[in-house]
Amino acid sequence: MSALHQAVVDYLEIRRALGYKLRHAGQLLPQFVSFLERQDAAFITTELAVHWATQPTDVSAGWWADRLAIVRRFAEHLRALDPRTQVPPTRLLPCRSPRVKPYLYSDEEIMRIMRSAEDLNGLLRSRTYVTLIGLMATTGMRVGEVIALDRHDVDWRHRLLVVRHGKLGKSREIVLHHTTVQALNQYARKRDRVFPHPRSRSFFLSVRGTRISDTTVHLCFRHLLERAAISSVRRAPRMHDLRHAFAVKTVLGWYRAGLDVEARLPWLSTFLGHTGPISTYWYLTAVPELLNLASERLERNLKGLS
Repeated sequence: MSALHQAVVDYLEIRRALGYKLRHAGQLLPQFVSFLERQDAAFITTELAVHWATQPTDVSAGWWADRLAIVRRFAEHLRALDPRTQVPPTRLLPCRSPRVKPYLYSDEEIMRIMRSAEDLNGLLRSRTYVTLIGLMATTGMRVGEVIALDRHDVDWRHRLLVVRHGKLGKSREIVLHHTTVQALNQYARKRDRVFPHPRSRSFFLSVRGTRISDTTVHLCFRHLLERAAISSVRRAPRMHDLRHAFAVKTVLGWYRAGLDVEARLPWLSTFLGHTGPISTYWYLTAVPELLNLASERLERNLKGLS
């Protein structure tokens, strides 16, 4: 193994130990190092990095920028070990990624999805998806966090859910509403009747008694959207949009109650597993009702100052 290839292995191992998954980087960086070796290059140069990043000619400028960004982060790491390493400037191959506008499910649409899940075949499948979707809608959890839940992650006595596999490896506790606890308890009792000796300690089980896969959950959710006749002309609704809907509805509720939204945003950030309010602002899509409430609040505050 060459020194550059070993450097990639070490880099990925260090970053993953910090909680980064790096699936994309794990595929592209070995390809980049192989390209450098074909060019007889012993270290990274900006010219070669750009040459490699722009090799696919039938892709968008955003794809080129993403490839170069992956190389840039690796080069920043490698420069501490090899001062000959050149780090490509951040403004090279500029591309502003368009923000994906989330689909904000209404309460009625969420109920339609859950009713569609009730018609799924299987001894446990329908109840699994009804409960899983309901949990995401009422807590704003990421789908990966829900799938990763184990049985001991539910604290029935204190109405707490322990998220041990959050983004970047962060853990947190989520306080549950008593109706959510009741729904989880009903599911757990049925799950244990169907699988008294499961093959996994996962809270949510597949039809085989194992942990549900991410791919299976997303495929099933798309099927439920079709059955519930929920679609959008701009972009297909996603399961992750349940998280956006939760964040927006929470803030709307605070505005309607006359609460100090700005002071409470750190609470929402912690609840969602964000590093701070800046990350949470991404979720607060400017829906007309939210803008109106914010404008009314600003008007009242300005009048109070005059």
